[in-house]
Amino acid sequence: MCKRKAPGFSFGSRLLLKAMLVAFPSSFFLPLLWAQSPDLPPGSVRAKVATACLECHESRIILQQRLSKAAWTKEVDKMIKWGAVVGTADRDAFIDYLSTNFPPDKPPEPAVRSNSGQKSK
Repeated sequence: MCKRKAPGFSFGSRLLLKAMLVAFPSSFFLPLLWAQSPDLPPGSVRAKVATACLECHESRIILQQRLSKAAWTKEVDKMIKWGAVVGTADRDAFIDYLSTNFPPDKPPEPAVRSNSGQKSK
């Protein structure tokens, strides 16, 4: 489970979310997250990366990153320390997948901004 607070949610909403996460396995919520997030590129560990990463945040965060292999290594290790479920045997495959698909020399994905929180006119 994520150690981060859900931004923009009241205490009551966070409490309800925690209760739902305890009552339902994360596999119940993953299809909902995947439906709202752009797809990650194809690859042998795509599904595992999606499962580990999308449990806490949308794929847009990954899609916008442009890091070297060394930086992806630090990022994956940091996320594992923060609770991302990545098997020891999968760690190197995650790093290879991310550094191949999101290297520093690839143009960044355009940021998509939502209108949530803004009043409509």
